[in-house]
Amino acid sequence: MARKPRREPGALEREVLAAIAAAGRPLTPAETLAELGEPLAYTTVMTTLARLHDKGALTRAPAGRSYVYAPATAPDTLAAALTARQMSRLLGAGGHRAETLARFVADLRPEDEQLLADILTTHRSDTDIGGGDVETSADSTNGGPRR
Repeated sequence: MARKPRREPGALEREVLAAIAAAGRPLTPAETLAELGEPLAYTTVMTTLARLHDKGALTRAPAGRSYVYAPATAPDTLAAALTARQMSRLLGAGGHRAETLARFVADLRPEDEQLLADILTTHRSDTDIGGGDVETSADSTNGGPRR
């Protein structure tokens, strides 16, 4: 019997997310397995659901002796949320935050640099509404602005 070709990395996670989103309601691991319609092990689906929960892609709530899983965000914003979470995790793992951010900004296309500047301006004005002023002097420990 010929072996089925291996999935590309992340393919099962995408399939699980798509199945839960298409269901339109939270699913248990068994229901997710049934929605996938593939001969997968129950434990494979459980592990995938747990990993997606750990990554922030799914929420979970107790349901009897199991959990039900639902998308953590709207399907059209999920990819952006996962990418942002991964970027934050990578930034936190390095010891050179200021240099990493400076390199990231230096490598941006001009239109993306402007978009980032607009987002930062909007974010700062949103947080200033709460009454806290943003201090913009350089912090000697990390080379970035202090808040």
